[in-house]
Amino acid sequence: MPLAFDSISHGTIAFGFFNIDSDMLLLDRYFFFATEFCSHITQIAENCVPGPYKTSWDVYHIPNPGDIGDLMGAIHGIHYTGFIGEVYLRFPFPKRPGDFRQKPEGYRTRGHVEGTIKQFASLLEIKFVINEKTEEVSIGPYRFAKASFQKLIGYVWQGGYPRWKDEIKPDYVMAMKETIDTSRCSIFSGLHLLP
Repeated sequence: MPLAFDSISHGTIAFGFFNIDSDMLLLDRYFFFATEFCSHITQIAENCVPGPYKTSWDVYHIPNPGDIGDLMGAIHGIHYTGFIGEVYLRFPFPKRPGDFRQKPEGYRTRGHVEGTIKQFASLLEIKFVINEKTEEVSIGPYRFAKASFQKLIGYVWQGGYPRWKDEIKPDYVMAMKETIDTSRCSIFSGLHLLP
């Protein structure tokens, strides 16, 4: 489930997985796949040099909250609206609480989830910027202090809440960690991703 994270620009915002069968993440009104998030972080960790760092990310943007949907209503099977409702109609919340675990093979549902989000969202290119002097990261208009940005990475590393099924992390998550561990980029300093 998405959790609340502190941003400098927008106060507390939601970030995280919203369905255990998909590897899609939401960041407030932006949506992107964890495979791409980890790939971006890996590239940043490999290529970041002292000074400002800028790159671009492609994200899906849903400007109207009503088009995002009602996550809690969809989880409880009582209110299927917007994009999230459509995803839950196809991939409902598990009946047994013990089955509530983020599936490491969530990338396999990408075709269906991506086809669905295109009905509600537009593809948008946003800027990702690291300001080394202020130790801030911007993902589009959302600005994060270094510690908050590292918490976003830690969330994906652990499989969010409720964590990866059987504690098995996907290869793309493992590759991200390996690159971060050897990165000289200051935005990753002090980040310890524990098993």
